[in-house]
Amino acid sequence: MNKNLKSSLLGHLNHLALVIGERNLGNPGSLEATAQYIQTQFEQTGLETRRQLFNFENTNFANVEALLPGRPDLESNENLANETIVIGAHYDSVPGSPGANDNGTGVAALLALAVMLADIFGDCRPQRNIRLVAFANEESPYFAGDGMGSLNYARACKVRGEKIVAMYSLETMGYFSDETGSQNYPPGVSGYPNTGNFIAFVANINSAPLLEETRSLFQKQSNFPFQTIAAPENTPGVSLSDHMSFWQMAYPAIMVTDTAPFRYPYYHTAQDTPDKIDIDMFTELVNNLGKTFAALAGIRAKRL
Repeated sequence: MNKNLKSSLLGHLNHLALVIGERNLGNPGSLEATAQYIQTQFEQTGLETRRQLFNFENTNFANVEALLPGRPDLESNENLANETIVIGAHYDSVPGSPGANDNGTGVAALLALAVMLADIFGDCRPQRNIRLVAFANEESPYFAGDGMGSLNYARACKVRGEKIVAMYSLETMGYFSDETGSQNYPPGVSGYPNTGNFIAFVANINSAPLLEETRSLFQKQSNFPFQTIAAPENTPGVSLSDHMSFWQMAYPAIMVTDTAPFRYPYYHTAQDTPDKIDIDMFTELVNNLGKTFAALAGIRAKRL
């Protein structure tokens, strides 16, 4: 167990859920306080950090981004420096909830991954660009609409003609249970375990090749339990996060999740607090994701 990583994740979760708390327009100042916290944490890694500002219904919002730029591998004929991997998580929570798991875990993982990836690559830099992005406004009433942070971000990427080869949405990913019957599924999804002790990688059909590559890389890191699914976008549950915005722009994207309402009994409630998170499992998961994303970004890392 990486004690520094565990401590870092706990610190981020406690700050988001207990210090800032509910993060939406109903809690004045909370969105800006969260954006500033994320920006400060990103800046401390030494990565280039910036905000993407957008306006919706006369209100200003911000996506916060950190960039680990790629560079050509002079020893290879393959130039991946114009390709980008986006790793994202929404930082808002529903009204009435401190949002520790949904989506404090996604943001905490994002901040920890910034540190991990900067350290893994050091001065070497990845072959592909890596962008770590905290999105505003994933929750209702913004979801799938023009006020959704990730949709504004993905649209801007498409307008610029950017080659995003992979997007990962870190969504509600810290609750695990060994109880039989703790895992449920939406209608039409069957053949999976009924015990909620795994992480799920969820893709649409067009993202199936990325899902297979992710599966292969992730399982090389450890024996952390996971499941994968590539399903039509209209399958209940599979589109319910920021990856959906990238699907709309025809980018390959995957949601990384503990399956949220299909497992987590405190989903969208005031009881979604840090004590519900299985911090040991969560720490191991983030450690594995960091190594997986580093491998996908291009292999001339300082160490894996």
